[in-house]
Amino acid sequence: MTLLEELQEKTLAAHLLVRSAKEWDNLAAKAHEALTHGEENHHDTARKFHLLAWASVARNLLADPFEGAGIATSPATTDWGIATLTTGKRSCQPQLIHPVTDPAAAPRLRDFDDVMAEYTECLSYLSGATTSPAETPARQ
Repeated sequence: MTLLEELQEKTLAAHLLVRSAKEWDNLAAKAHEALTHGEENHHDTARKFHLLAWASVARNLLADPFEGAGIATSPATTDWGIATLTTGKRSCQPQLIHPVTDPAAAPRLRDFDDVMAEYTECLSYLSGATTSPAETPARQ
């Protein structure tokens, strides 16, 4: 098993240790409901609560395995970024939303499988398995 595959498995296992995939998807559905039908003053609360659930796994369960692989973990710098992962001159942030196509619309939250795919893409980029990051501002 490659280091990349090991990190991908640890990322999946850490998230499933906290919640099942269905529970993560239900959390996203509740956040989406608040963002699309809730009062304006609840939007930021919904975003922060949803983000905190994901960011706490990165901070509390994945920071050590990532560090062991030479990947530094720090807080995200984007509104929907889970964490900033950095190695060498490469950096990326797994995002909880799909790329924004309509700034006036509510963000389109990713489901559990999509977030795991986003982590895989980020880790692949950091490991050098891919030579160019996805076209999002969260990757450098």
